[in-house]
Amino acid sequence: MPLNPPTGFQRSTMRGPYTSHNGPFFHKTTENGFWHGVRVQKRHCNSRGITHGGMLMAFADGLLGTAVYLETRTVALTVRMNSDFLSSARAGEWLEGTAWVTKATRSVAFCEAELLVGSRSVMKATGIFKLMTRHKQVDADPS
Repeated sequence: MPLNPPTGFQRSTMRGPYTSHNGPFFHKTTENGFWHGVRVQKRHCNSRGITHGGMLMAFADGLLGTAVYLETRTVALTVRMNSDFLSSARAGEWLEGTAWVTKATRSVAFCEAELLVGSRSVMKATGIFKLMTRHKQVDADPS
């Protein structure tokens, strides 16, 4: 099945082995935030021909983690993730999603994500992430 991502999406190459195995995934950044996407393949689907819930949850977890990192510049670990399955995605469809941080403290971040096929909401997720402050990225001094 062709991957043909929509205009603006680039193939993601800096993923860990688990995520890379599940992909291939794509990403883009806009003035409204970041987006990840994947062309749903047959191997992503369950016996009913729709994207497996575990695949959707893994995809959403990546979105939530990316949002936390972009907001805090800190590596974070998933503490809790809640998922609401609203619709389905089938093989051949383009699934994309975005996420955002709703609150961050020194030790945890709270975030939300939405996965879509076109304008149809497939899944919404919320997450709590533990910030691993010893891994905080310190930006270089520009002076």
